[in-house]
Amino acid sequence: MKYPFDVNQSILWLGDLADLIFVFFDPIGQALCKRTLNLVEKLNEKHADRMRFYLSKADEAGHESDRQRVMMQIVQELCKRPGLNRTGFDMPTIYVPNMNQKCSIKSCHARLPPSSRCANQIEEVCKDVEKTINQTVQNTLNSLERDCDQISQIVEEKLREDSTQASTNWRARMRGLCYSLLGMILPLLLMATFLISTSHSTLNSLLGGEVMVVVDTYLGPLSSLWKQVPLGYSNYIIGAILSLALLMLLIAKFTSRTAPTLTRKQKRSMQDISDYVQNVVKSKKQTLYAEYLKQSVADQDL
Repeated sequence: MKYPFDVNQSILWLGDLADLIFVFFDPIGQALCKRTLNLVEKLNEKHADRMRFYLSKADEAGHESDRQRVMMQIVQELCKRPGLNRTGFDMPTIYVPNMNQKCSIKSCHARLPPSSRCANQIEEVCKDVEKTINQTVQNTLNSLERDCDQISQIVEEKLREDSTQASTNWRARMRGLCYSLLGMILPLLLMATFLISTSHSTLNSLLGGEVMVVVDTYLGPLSSLWKQVPLGYSNYIIGAILSLALLMLLIAKFTSRTAPTLTRKQKRSMQDISDYVQNVVKSKKQTLYAEYLKQSVADQDL
């Protein structure tokens, strides 16, 4: 028989997802073959607490002595493998009663021939399955509430981080604006005072006497400083002013960098998700739990 996939890997993958793993040893078939035991040993390495071992078709194993011999052989083969050699090993005997007769398990067990009368613990298997299902349902319902709270917490954290980042971006823009103004206004101011100190008469004829009176009032102290600078150093001073302006503009460019933030649509969508999870999904937990309890009580009554 050939399959288009690795059967062993598929079983191991299913073992990672299952809540219970049943291992049935058939006394008639080749239950102790190497391939089966290798797979069981790998499953036992990761999921020993989930594994259950059973002797299936126990009614076809012959007399009690034959069943004991089969079970001893299985236990000996398992003990040879370090991964399966563990204390408290249990292997109940199970079999499917005769379904041709419309009777209960106990009555069918009573009608079996003497050679096939053996303890049928299949009801314990059903109880184990039911117990695991109930526990899984409870865990799932409990995790539903935790997941809803976690989703809302993540949304709030994202919105809070976005608000903090928006404040950081605003401060970065203000710093960039300040450095940009310094980079543009300072050189213009110094150049204006330089022109006033060197070409006062020309500016007076161009701007008028009233304007020059106002300019001299506010820029007179700075223009007097230019008069004290030797003429040979004027070009160096102008170059320094232009370099300072360029430096301010570069600082403004680097300090005004901002990080991306959420749009209004994204923030509204995230808030809608949080409200839906808290008001709709989380509220269903109580309804589902009530339905589960009602179903459990009904099953017990049956």
